[in-house]
Amino acid sequence: MKTLFIIRHAKSSWEIATLNDFDRALNERGKKDAPIMAQRLLDKKITIDSFVSSPAKRAKKTAEFFCTSYKKNKEDIIFISALYHAELKTFFEVVEQLDDDINSVAIFSHNPGITEFANQLVGDARIDNIPTCGIFAVQINITKWKDFTKTKKDLLFFDYPKME
Repeated sequence: MKTLFIIRHAKSSWEIATLNDFDRALNERGKKDAPIMAQRLLDKKITIDSFVSSPAKRAKKTAEFFCTSYKKNKEDIIFISALYHAELKTFFEVVEQLDDDINSVAIFSHNPGITEFANQLVGDARIDNIPTCGIFAVQINITKWKDFTKTKKDLLFFDYPKME
């Protein structure tokens, strides 16, 4: 059994209009929401074996907040450039290439791709938008990640900061 947590980066800043999109940092709300959402997972006794992220600053910082909450090394985050504004196909490829020793993984990325990916996973769950720092969790009855695409996935939960 494998578990996938799809996490959209926390709220980012638009303070510097000329800043390259890739380099946008988290705003104050984002810095507050990321540890809160990580704690919600910890409160549910959820373990995460691996953290995979887009290297964009806002996704990277969100992943780092989760690592800190989980008392994991930030240096162990796996950064995959293709997750920056990834297309649907890219998400499936990234998941299918995960090491089979990983049983639960959190993937940090961006909209619109992350919402599109979530909507492809579970037939009975349709969401319009994964909000910033939202978590879409699915469980998959597989032992090898390469079987991810063709196997039925079950929604565990969908949570986001304003869902209190």
